[in-house]
Amino acid sequence: MTENHGTPRGRFITFEGIDGAGKSSHIKATAEWLRARGRPVLATREPGGTPLGEMLRELLLHQRMHRETEALLMFAGRREHLVQVIEPALERGDWVICDRFSDATYAYQSGGRGLDQAKFAQLEEWVHAHLQPDLTLLFDLPAGIARRRIAAQARDLDRFEQEQADFHERVRLAYLDRAAAAPQRIHLIDADQAPEIVMKRIEETIAIHCL
Repeated sequence: MTENHGTPRGRFITFEGIDGAGKSSHIKATAEWLRARGRPVLATREPGGTPLGEMLRELLLHQRMHRETEALLMFAGRREHLVQVIEPALERGDWVICDRFSDATYAYQSGGRGLDQAKFAQLEEWVHAHLQPDLTLLFDLPAGIARRRIAAQARDLDRFEQEQADFHERVRLAYLDRAAAAPQRIHLIDADQAPEIVMKRIEETIAIHCL
């Protein structure tokens, strides 16, 4: 990323958690809360965020594939997302809120699928060696509760949502391991609470660490 001497760099905040934890529903509210405080905000997501990324998202969510192919597509989409969207936004001073980033790849493709984390570290070094989120909010929720929330939505499920409970619990534990390894960046949000309480916790955490 090139240095911009005229405009302060934006902040990069990621929302993470297992499917059904409720993180996505709070991104819009968080963006509005920050805009009300004078911060320009770009909300985006992974997989996705670019035309290519959205095509990859459709494949990843609905097309069966080898687990290594899945992981490599995640990193390919991330590189495009960084170059086309995230890095330019941060350079112009925008705050970027991203629904999932590299922690999700470690959680799902390593914790869930059992792939070697060392390979991910090599890919991460190649794809975004000099960029990590300023703050990651990890929405933590037992897998059983998350699955009941998803079932109550009465919609078609994607490949990841269709996985068994033990897969989602492995993903959750991998997320918690990531949080334990990076406590200054990753902060837990107890997602088993009323939405207004969760939102208050989000606001408090961002205010302490970013504002």
